[in-house]
Amino acid sequence: MTPQALRALVVEDDSSWQQILSEILSDCGLEVDVASSVEEASLILKAQPHRLAVVDLSLSPNDHNNYDGLRVLDAVRRLDPNCRTILLTGFATVELAVTALTDYGAFTFLRKESFHRSQFRDIVYRILVSPPQLSTLTPDSGTTASASAVRGRAAPQKLPNEKALIVEDDAGWRSILEELLSDAGFQVRACAGFGDALGYLRREKFTLAVIDLSLQGAVTTWDKSASDPNLEGYQLLNTTRSEGIATIVVSGITEPEEIQRVYSEYSISAYIEKQAFDRAAFRRVVEETRLTHHALSELSALTDREREVLDLLAQGLTNKEIAEKLFITTNTVKRHLKAVFEKLDVHTRSAATAKVAGG
Repeated sequence: MTPQALRALVVEDDSSWQQILSEILSDCGLEVDVASSVEEASLILKAQPHRLAVVDLSLSPNDHNNYDGLRVLDAVRRLDPNCRTILLTGFATVELAVTALTDYGAFTFLRKESFHRSQFRDIVYRILVSPPQLSTLTPDSGTTASASAVRGRAAPQKLPNEKALIVEDDAGWRSILEELLSDAGFQVRACAGFGDALGYLRREKFTLAVIDLSLQGAVTTWDKSASDPNLEGYQLLNTTRSEGIATIVVSGITEPEEIQRVYSEYSISAYIEKQAFDRAAFRRVVEETRLTHHALSELSALTDREREVLDLLAQGLTNKEIAEKLFITTNTVKRHLKAVFEKLDVHTRSAATAKVAGG
């Protein structure tokens, strides 16, 4: 029985973009359907399953208030839940992008003004090699066709436990950082823009992020007329901070006042100026950040009482003094210390104290 080819859906009202997207998707081994409205897209989705859909946000020419693309994303979720969606837009705000990713389940979003065929092709391949969201495909359809669609790419190898995210719009810098982090033992995810980065952060767990503050390539020195709310790197710093991801900034912004503000407001681990970048120094910063983050993660496993006992131990207090300070018995102190030693994987008081110093 001949395997059924995987299908892609392009929902776009501009014929030029229809042609560009269809050509790339066909080159990736997909059969392509095209629609220019919510109604047409819904009919196609009902007729056949699709592996992915590329959806333009506005399906009305020159109407920047038209968000029919979100209606299409909703229709995909209802009618074809195995289908992954890519939102394509010429004017999406950060807030709208977040809505598409979180509320409508989009895989990522791309801006038309910064569209690159190679980047789009990489995203398509990532979707094709990822498992469907629901396990409803038969062996004769999904699995075999996926292998064919990615044209013989090798199955992914077992990767390190620690993942690092690079967000940098300059291809040269992205390559340098990816090489250094891979050498450091990280499983690396590298991307050029806010939408792709937010998609990664939504789907995967990272222990480290390396972020450029300006992702448009337009700001190389700090300019208050550009203002930090418009630099998407800052939006990502908010996300990594809230998710407890150790973050290193690598940026062309060199003004001391701004660097100090980034440290204080976003709790980053390190700030490296591109103009003074040194590979060896970057490796040291990465290793120090990793060790510190690991120590903090270990300490976060302690209960509040265990942390109190450990902090007093680090101050040089004896078991009896800790007991008196916390109004508990010495036997209770010993039990807490036993739990602390097990969680921190140490065997002596001095080793436990060192963990506090490292955190």
